[in-house]
Amino acid sequence: MRILKKRSPSLTTTTLRAFTEYPLASTLVATAGLLAAAAVVNRRLADKAQRDNPPQGRFIDIDGVRLHYVERGSGRPLVLFHGNGSMIQDFESSGLIDLAAKDYRVIVFDRPGFGHSLRPRNVVWTPAAQADLFKEALAHFGVERAIVLGHSWGASVAVALASRHPAMVEALILASGYYFPTARTDAMMAMAGPAIPGFGDLLSYTISPLLSRLMWPAMLRQLFGPKSVPRKFDGFPKSLAVRPSQLRASAAEAALMVPAAMLSAKTYGELSMPVTILAGEDDRLIDIDEQSGRLHDEIKHSKMRRVPNAGHMIQQSDTADLMAAVDEAAAQTLH
Repeated sequence: MRILKKRSPSLTTTTLRAFTEYPLASTLVATAGLLAAAAVVNRRLADKAQRDNPPQGRFIDIDGVRLHYVERGSGRPLVLFHGNGSMIQDFESSGLIDLAAKDYRVIVFDRPGFGHSLRPRNVVWTPAAQADLFKEALAHFGVERAIVLGHSWGASVAVALASRHPAMVEALILASGYYFPTARTDAMMAMAGPAIPGFGDLLSYTISPLLSRLMWPAMLRQLFGPKSVPRKFDGFPKSLAVRPSQLRASAAEAALMVPAAMLSAKTYGELSMPVTILAGEDDRLIDIDEQSGRLHDEIKHSKMRRVPNAGHMIQQSDTADLMAAVDEAAAQTLH
């Protein structure tokens, strides 16, 4: 007499049965598993990005913040502040650092949370907070006065440094900046996602890096348009830019755009040093009439240059124009 063994259900059958009987719980478990897998992948990609792109400069600790910086050349100090989501390699790949280092002592920082600089969470890193931090860093370098250039979000930091510590800033060069509050849908999206404490960490370490990699080409078209992305920008490390930590810093700064502009707008009339404002006429990210043009009207003694056929990334596409603005400011403030 043969005894028939009862066949055990397959894993697929068991899984399907579980989904049928407990759809909500099964969906939650599957989602958690996918998020955990994404977090592991993103962590490994971030570690690889760090290994492939080691620091090229030096480090300094200011008030508990570890800042990465590059210093090159000699002469009058020139300080460069990069935009949101960027880092030192933006100015490096553009050629601006090497160009300026022929005549100036160029100091470029990775702002907190970007590149290889840390971004402690016990501080809300507004332009004012960053300006105070960089004032201390520059004092540590023995810099008493400097020409300061800021691009995009870095322009907000440059303005804050000039308004809070005017004795330190000889002249301002502001490129592609955002200066007055507007209804920014992109900032609101950032506030609703990666900038939210807790939930933002979940997004930053799971979904956001993967989405950012997919969206990278479209984002570059928006930043550089109407011009194409120059080949020299290949030197910019995308892998560092889409790390979870840097994406979270980018989201926080996007969320701060409107409130920071509201506060900064009250100080523009107090700026007495030479100010040069540059903006690409075809900037697809910022309305230059609403921002740079209005700032030019507010700061009566300022100069404004509209760069024709240029987008938001004029430091890359029109590097010579920025260098000319620096030289003009230097000549104007030569003692």
